[in-house]
Amino acid sequence: MSKGLSYVFVTPYTVAKSRTGGVLSRLLTRTDLDLVGAQIFAPDQDFADKYSQFLKERAPQNQLVLLADYVKQYFGPSGGRPHRTLFLLFSGENPCEKLLNVCGHLYTQHVEVDALAGETIRDTYSDLIFNNGNPNDVRYFEPAVLTPRKQEEANTDLRLIANCLEGKENIVQNVVHPDPSKIERTLVIIKPDNWTHNSSRPGAIIDMFSRTGLRIIGMKIHHFSLSEALDFYGPVENVLKDKLSSSFGSKAKELLETEFAIKLSKETLNILINDFGAQCAQKQFHDIIEFMSGRRPGAYHDEDMKKPGQVKCMILVYEGENAVQKIRDVLGSTDPTKATNGTVRREFGSNVMVNTAHASDSKESYEREQKIVRINHNSVASIIKENLG
Repeated sequence: MSKGLSYVFVTPYTVAKSRTGGVLSRLLTRTDLDLVGAQIFAPDQDFADKYSQFLKERAPQNQLVLLADYVKQYFGPSGGRPHRTLFLLFSGENPCEKLLNVCGHLYTQHVEVDALAGETIRDTYSDLIFNNGNPNDVRYFEPAVLTPRKQEEANTDLRLIANCLEGKENIVQNVVHPDPSKIERTLVIIKPDNWTHNSSRPGAIIDMFSRTGLRIIGMKIHHFSLSEALDFYGPVENVLKDKLSSSFGSKAKELLETEFAIKLSKETLNILINDFGAQCAQKQFHDIIEFMSGRRPGAYHDEDMKKPGQVKCMILVYEGENAVQKIRDVLGSTDPTKATNGTVRREFGSNVMVNTAHASDSKESYEREQKIVRINHNSVASIIKENLG
């Protein structure tokens, strides 16, 4: 069976309630699909109306009518304010059926609460409540997620979505803060070690960051090029040289003295530090670049330097008061073994390099980093158009 594309919308209410991590964990762990795109966006009323009409035309079933009415009412702006919606794009074999099985169906008949098991996303996060059990009299409805049933439907929707997203900035600014001077933005990278196989880790990490009370206003799947990785981690190179050259040189001196039963001079130690130690520190830097981009620094043509790497990251932008420090507190120390219990790196990190996530350490760092990863650019629309023609 050939590969196809399908999608999941995480509704504005679910995003606002910071349930995004839990939803993503289910989607990643219960399918073998590849998450190829992610974007936070604020649909306008024109998109909401068109998408709602697509749903209404597909079948006169109660479920689709409910969904169509929900989209028309809640996807577009209310009171002049647009709402954040998360779009997740998946690739793989039979993606519609797999995503639908994880998202779950809507039950328009009366279902006892004790009969629900929390097996699907909608079992856990959706609500459909009728007055006196009458399926024609809905008191409250929140579907949590939306996903198409068939590939033809997915393709139709995706073309509409691509046209909506094309040219849009990747940052959603839909809130006016009482005191903008107190508001910060910070950048988080969920690193490649979380994407070697489908796991709950990316969702769990987002869930842990949600306790900061900050808002996610930007998200993208990113493949660091070698050029981007060198630029992004450039400031680390001299830090590693300063911190590690001496320890590597001293360790080499001890090993040589033990092996050859001699006492080396201070001059020899300085040579070892400045030569051998510096080379070891440089190797550590190259290891980081390879880890983040999938390619080791070397002699490449300019076009090869700028090609997207083979390993995947997820980049998020958080916004709110004291955002930089709040995220750093939840992230934990660079060395996972020294990080505080309950922090992201303590829970999921392996060592100083494979430490599961990055976060900007200052407002200045955020400004520099967001430019390197082109945070306002998202490739979701182009991926859809390249695949569907």
